[in-house]
Amino acid sequence: MAIVDDRFCSAAFAGDDGEGATTIEDLPADVLALVLSRLDGTSLAALGCASAAFRDLAADPATWRALCLALWPSLRDVPPADHKGHYRRLFADAFPFPAPAPAPAQRLPTRLVSAVDLHHGGACIMSRVVETDAATGWFLGAPFRVDALVQEGFTAPIAPADLSLSWVLIDPDTGRAVNASSRRPVSVDRRWLTGETVARFAVVLGGGVALDAAITCDERLGHVREVSLRIEDGDGGGVSGRDGLAVVAAAMAGAREGRGTEEAARLRYEEFVKGRAARKERKARREGIVDLCCSGVGAAAFLGFLVMLTFR
Repeated sequence: MAIVDDRFCSAAFAGDDGEGATTIEDLPADVLALVLSRLDGTSLAALGCASAAFRDLAADPATWRALCLALWPSLRDVPPADHKGHYRRLFADAFPFPAPAPAPAQRLPTRLVSAVDLHHGGACIMSRVVETDAATGWFLGAPFRVDALVQEGFTAPIAPADLSLSWVLIDPDTGRAVNASSRRPVSVDRRWLTGETVARFAVVLGGGVALDAAITCDERLGHVREVSLRIEDGDGGGVSGRDGLAVVAAAMAGAREGRGTEEAARLRYEEFVKGRAARKERKARREGIVDLCCSGVGAAAFLGFLVMLTFR
């Protein structure tokens, strides 16, 4: 094994006069561009803020396009006009998790484009683009739901816990996007009667709602039946299409979590589920008290009626 002398390394980066040291900015632009192309999006954005010399290199559209296509293969089937061709802004919108307190929505999208990528063990097993007409009365009045698999599934050797899902919602009118999936499962529920397994990739937002991306599969046969996105409220019920669009638009316009991780998304969803269970328990307790009071009033009325018959 070769041993590199520190004095040799210092000399290699020293100037001809031996006084100045060569910095990374002195490297040829094509070499720097090659180095930057191997960075992830977060590191690339941070490097662009490090110095003026790196700002232009880190803003190269081709670098951001290649990074986004490597992260979300389904974007190859999304017309650049739908996200205005701004891959750097698309990454800034869609890679971080939306903040729990979204901004108020200014307008409702009339069309939604879903870029859906499903991976298992690091390998992409499904990549699909779904366009949804969000201006119809049927969509606005029905519960919010987008299906990535329609009338067909596919079979692949899978373990639900090893799945990762990316679901990017894009508003073609504004070019804004939002990450609607936790990427890693926040819960895996097995339905023993049907043999199905549901892996949830939920993102909890403010106002007691959650973007609930879910995969339904038969773990024994490795058959994926459904890949869908819905929005549920704090009681576990579905949100209408109109209200769901308001939630999505607010998440697109709102802030992003700079340090949000998959683990943080899972913990937030667990708190969301605990809060839902506590509300259901309180509701059941109140209903039990009301039923008891009604039974007591009914029994008292019946006894009073018997007394009246007795003294006649």
